[in-house]
Amino acid sequence: MTSALRLLAKRRFWPIFITQMLGAFNDNLFKFSMVILVTYGIYKDPAQDFQFNALASGIFILPFFLFSSLAGQLADNYDKARITRLVKTLEIVIAIIGGVGLWIQSVPIMLTALFLLGLQSTFFGPIKYAILPQHLQKDEVLAGTGLVEAGTYIAILAGTILGGIIIDRNGNGVELAVISVFFVALIGRVGAQFLPSAPPQKEVEKIDFNFIRSSIKLISATLHIRRLYLAIVAISFFWTIGSVLIIQFPPLVENVLTSTPAVASLFLGVFSIGIAVGSILINRLLKSQVSARYAPFSVLAMGAFVLVLFFIARGWEGLPNGELYTFSTFMMHDGAWALLGTLAGVAIFGGMFVVPLYAFLTTTVDISETARTIAANNVVNSGCMVLGALAALGLSLLGVSTTEQLLLVAAMCLVAAWLGQQLHLACD
Repeated sequence: MTSALRLLAKRRFWPIFITQMLGAFNDNLFKFSMVILVTYGIYKDPAQDFQFNALASGIFILPFFLFSSLAGQLADNYDKARITRLVKTLEIVIAIIGGVGLWIQSVPIMLTALFLLGLQSTFFGPIKYAILPQHLQKDEVLAGTGLVEAGTYIAILAGTILGGIIIDRNGNGVELAVISVFFVALIGRVGAQFLPSAPPQKEVEKIDFNFIRSSIKLISATLHIRRLYLAIVAISFFWTIGSVLIIQFPPLVENVLTSTPAVASLFLGVFSIGIAVGSILINRLLKSQVSARYAPFSVLAMGAFVLVLFFIARGWEGLPNGELYTFSTFMMHDGAWALLGTLAGVAIFGGMFVVPLYAFLTTTVDISETARTIAANNVVNSGCMVLGALAALGLSLLGVSTTEQLLLVAAMCLVAAWLGQQLHLACD
């Protein structure tokens, strides 16, 4: 743990760590501010709330599916630090667009800004992992990956909490949200300026701008390596589970747990802290060795906690006359601590499952091909996450409740455990 944290003092690591944290913070500050504004202020119907959350998740993920192949090519062929600075400059423009959408409460403009945030994250995604083996020693990569993941989810925690605090259920506080999103984007651009140069590790190739052809070529060139294939499929299935689960959080909190946005922030915050804890814990257990030996157990434990979450949610007693639990009254509920502990268990074991799999991606291939390997992973991940969002939306339209969909999440963990076991057998 101490040696991992020492990386935070080194310029070859802390700028990418800070840049990623601020980007994740701003994404979630905007997204959660938008979700609170729409869920509590614009739409009043539970079905509309769920469908909006599913649509928003799909829109944010779609650029990863369409443009990850181009992002991987650019990151492997040009200086990753320069690309990061360009992306963070564009984030400032996107923050202005999103701020206008929040200000006038325009759902189309907010969703447009969300798509653009997903687009800039698409081009930064391969860089944040591919730059690690370029700047870190081989025995530091797992620790660096764990810190990046932990920092990301701490940032998600801060962004979701702030989004839930800034905007209340009456739609007040939009002005502060607009200002915050802009200034965080500005600070992120300053942080990116300190990134050390990360030049390409091979001669520049011709960029294929046909995203369909380049995506097919990218995936076929990556998935023939068995350990990469298994790692990418396992990660993708994990994020399919995650997309279904995270889509459920806001409507679950409002319509099942009958609670205010502050409780929704707490719910997502506990989940984010849990992922961060799991990310650091697995590095400690593996002693910086890239291995999948804990993957099957981790995701099975995650599924068990999801099952417990289902039973707690099903037995939850709401307040009469349509009243909502505030933060304080929620914490006094008999089942509150059991619910939060269960959610933390889901997140901790989820972080333990997925972090070593990302380390496989950056240590299996040559350093000159890490960005496109991450990009191939992002294409498959995003496609699976879109399918997960569509599945959640479809089940909602068919009348399957938010609580009942937790059973689907628990069942999917069994498949993820099998994939983790196959990777362990193939590589360890």
